[in-house]
Amino acid sequence: MVQKKQNPPKPAVDPPKKRGRPRAFEPDVALGKAMDTFRDGGFAATSLDDLSEAMGINRPSLYGTFGDKRELFLKAYERYRAEMAATFAPAFAPGLTLRQMLEKIYAIALDVYLAGENGPRGCFTVMTATSEAMADPEIRPLVQRALGSTQRTLAKRFQIAVETGELPPTANVQVLSQIAASTVEALAIRSRARLPRAELEAIAKGTVDLICGPSPAGTKAW
Repeated sequence: MVQKKQNPPKPAVDPPKKRGRPRAFEPDVALGKAMDTFRDGGFAATSLDDLSEAMGINRPSLYGTFGDKRELFLKAYERYRAEMAATFAPAFAPGLTLRQMLEKIYAIALDVYLAGENGPRGCFTVMTATSEAMADPEIRPLVQRALGSTQRTLAKRFQIAVETGELPPTANVQVLSQIAASTVEALAIRSRARLPRAELEAIAKGTVDLICGPSPAGTKAW
């Protein structure tokens, strides 16, 4: 009796494991890189290649996550506004005198505006968004709200200062808040122009003394 030759059993093959698609980048980190890139170069001068390289992602991923360049710019600007609100919050802490508040605002502003890997970045609102606001109807109200918010916040604090005697009853709260807010914007522009910090601090101190009166002898805020 001849036995049929049996084929050897096939080795068991494990079914392929399902793998989740790994995320190649963190959107929050990438958005932060985009924000810095726009602050350095502005909207018009920043290309998609610049953004793609800075964010570490390819164009399809950029479009799929953030939309087109304009949408990315708007997201980056909103991110900046949120970060600045948190950064400046300590200046509005309860218990600070009017002078202390203003000195802290300007000190924080200089720390922010003078920072940057490629030189001082200044303020996103003043240096970048304002130029786009001239032509873009969606960016314009964002910038107007940002600038107006600073002045309104200062005006409220100045009104309290009038009521508590830190400022005289005749003080024009609206004018003083405009001066204080305009100094923040001036510091942003001059920081971007790489003026020495000591010169910028002198401008800030002059504004504080103009609003609050001369600082006591021997005091140093910066």
